Amino acid sequence: MDTRSLQDFQDLCTFDVFKSFGHYYGYGVDQQALIDQEFKRIKGVTYLDHAGTTLFPESLIKGFHDDISRNVYGNPHSHNSSSRLTHDTVESVRYKILAHFNTSPEDYSVIFTSGCTAALKLVADTFPWKPMSNKEPGSQFCYLTDNHTSVVGIRGATALQGVGTISVSPREVETRARKKTQTNGEEECSTPHLFCYPAQSNFSGRKYSLSYVKGIQSQQLYPACEHHGQWFVLLDAACFVSCSPLDLSQYPADFVPISFYKMFGFPTGLGALLVRNEAAEVLRKTYFGGGTAAAYLVEENYFIPKPNLASRFEDGTISFLDIISLHHGFETLQKLTGSMTNIQLHTFGLARYTYTVLSCLCHSNGKHVAQIYCDNDFQSIAEQGAIINFSLLDCHGRTVGYSQVDKMASLFNIHIRTGCFCNTGACQHYLAISNQNVKSNLHAGHICGDNIDLVDGRPTGSLRVSFGYMSSFEDCQNFLRFVVNCFVDKPLILDQTKLAKLNSAAPIEPSSSFHLTSIPSDQQRHANGQINSPSPDRMAVSEVTMSKDGKKDGSSCTLTNLFIFPVKSCASFEVTEWPLGPQGLLYDRLWMVVNENGVCLSQKREPKLCLIQPVVCLAANTLKLQISGSEAITVPLDPSLEKSDLRTSQSKVCGDRVQTVDCGEEVSAWLSEFLGKPCRLIRQRPEFLRDMKFGQGKGDCCPTPLSLVNEAQFLLINRASVCFLQEAIANRHDSDNEETWRDTEQLVQRFRANLVISAQEPFAEDNWSHLTIGNTQFQVIGKCGRCQMIGVDQKTATRTQEPLRSLSECRSGKVTFGVYLAHQSARNSTHPVLSIGSHVIPKISDSTDKF
Repeated sequence: MDTRSLQDFQDLCTFDVFKSFGHYYGYGVDQQALIDQEFKRIKGVTYLDHAGTTLFPESLIKGFHDDISRNVYGNPHSHNSSSRLTHDTVESVRYKILAHFNTSPEDYSVIFTSGCTAALKLVADTFPWKPMSNKEPGSQFCYLTDNHTSVVGIRGATALQGVGTISVSPREVETRARKKTQTNGEEECSTPHLFCYPAQSNFSGRKYSLSYVKGIQSQQLYPACEHHGQWFVLLDAACFVSCSPLDLSQYPADFVPISFYKMFGFPTGLGALLVRNEAAEVLRKTYFGGGTAAAYLVEENYFIPKPNLASRFEDGTISFLDIISLHHGFETLQKLTGSMTNIQLHTFGLARYTYTVLSCLCHSNGKHVAQIYCDNDFQSIAEQGAIINFSLLDCHGRTVGYSQVDKMASLFNIHIRTGCFCNTGACQHYLAISNQNVKSNLHAGHICGDNIDLVDGRPTGSLRVSFGYMSSFEDCQNFLRFVVNCFVDKPLILDQTKLAKLNSAAPIEPSSSFHLTSIPSDQQRHANGQINSPSPDRMAVSEVTMSKDGKKDGSSCTLTNLFIFPVKSCASFEVTEWPLGPQGLLYDRLWMVVNENGVCLSQKREPKLCLIQPVVCLAANTLKLQISGSEAITVPLDPSLEKSDLRTSQSKVCGDRVQTVDCGEEVSAWLSEFLGKPCRLIRQRPEFLRDMKFGQGKGDCCPTPLSLVNEAQFLLINRASVCFLQEAIANRHDSDNEETWRDTEQLVQRFRANLVISAQEPFAEDNWSHLTIGNTQFQVIGKCGRCQMIGVDQKTATRTQEPLRSLSECRSGKVTFGVYLAHQSARNSTHPVLSIGSHVIPKISDSTDKF
């Protein structure tokens, strides 16, 4: 070893040297500027305990504060508008969580808990443990020795049930692996077993292979290869996901517990259990709390759980405001860093640099200053996280107690973690603490979490530094200078052999390219999923002969108005003719406005939406939005015309999950300014289609594709019915805004129908089963139930009690008006054009009780 001066060490601790070693740093902006903007409170603080909890950015808290200040969030177990807003927002957050881990509700469910430990306890209490019997072997609870206390604690639940326990060292998993064998004629064993391991050790930062998931499930790895039965895998991802991307589509663990404060710093006391849907059916829950029951009796032992997995397992009212804050956590993380891959590269670069320099430090007699506990040399981002666990040694090689180091660090405002970090197995392994030592230490007065750092000169724990996405190179500098200034016997010597590794290290490559905003595409169920502008043949205005079993209602009907609603809940776009697409009228309700949490805004919540006038220009391939007194804005009809990467997301329409693409910042700012709150315009992804559920019978083999409509492809109203209701309102002496009700066209607009016809009898449409408009046939799906939304004046955006009040009275309590239609040839390759003036020929249903 060559002696180098302290000045040489200072030269080594420069950012230019750090960058020259090929380390990725920052997120395209000045890291210090990020800290000054989002983390002012840590000025003068070197925070290195991100594995304990990371720090929340100020914009997350501000965004959350603004959100709950603007919106009224009610208990999601109710059905009023504030409760529905909460429910929809919580569901949107569930989608974001699954998308973050590159999976979807088809494969996983999100069960919110009070934290990772509660998620683990949930598995412990509901897993179908089976005790050993004379007929078949019992369940095995198996776990790596390098596991958090909360994982090992499952043993407390299994021990009482006669379940076997196997603790497995990391080395054994692969070295004792062998192919599963089955004797001819041997019956397949169904005994359930559970194997638990961490994606990343919270003690050393070692990353365990995610391939263990399938290896255990397929019974190729130990201990699954030696025990017949059905093996499930619990992947403790709490430490891993704070700085690394996890792709559950590639590594489908059955149970994945996480804590959100590890990811965002806020909120605390909130976690989740991600459950693979195929594994969910084995869980057996006994206790049932509020909100989990479909039905139960108090005088009988009768209980039926709700069918939805989350609803069955989330006892009582969930912490909905904390859950809503997660939306701001994901959004802020994306805005500040770009992706989890960027975070992984940034934090690992800082950890690798710190590890290498720390491992080079030597006392004047050549003895190393630090004993670092790890199984690699920080060369692979796939094998090591952004954690360094170590002990400091004096010049005689004796361990400096972690409590003493912690006190000294506090004087320099350096925040580190000490002890065994709730991981006794790893602590014993790396510090060579025997089982007898643990018991002797307890007898000597040492318990987990105290400050007794040495017993008979042997360490009872160690030191840990860990990095987060806002960590900076200055944090590395401050920590290394602290070690040198306080714990090195001068003059300092640097181990040149180890230092050479830093100089020769290959640039860091990400272990995963998974991006925060990517959404897995559903398998398409419709052959004609892409909406292309049709080149249809014009339909002649003609009357079509009825089928032999059809019945005419004796009236002559005509299509008088044709409306499309490109943006859900915004104003109509009236046309004289328009082509049909596979989902209904072309471009009808393909866009919608959502709030900052991705929840659909309707006129129920935001009446001003009706003042936004959309205009579709097929020739220019644009959608124009305009408001009186403001400059209009346009977006492409086809999102593939966007040059930049599309921001994909998931939302909900009438309980259905829909996949969408964002229409950009410009239109978002335009809408936000008009509505006075943060919102965005999103469009249904062209390749994603919904199936209509409303009115579908068991014999219907071909699903009807929908856009972002509520129930069906088309909504039809009858002018005779409108006039009947108009007269009923006029006969009320207490009707407000009487002048409004004299205008038939304004009343027509309230019902937001695509097709307006003129029949002779009011509500004749209620009894139709089919109808033909021009040459195009439609099926009547059902009646349209009305709500308070028809109380919004479409010209002024003001709310009134009419016409809902009069509708209920004149229809004897019924609040239906208009009927839903489906285009029977929606899946055909040719798309007809509807034109006003076309004859409408109905077929009367054989049963008026059909609906």
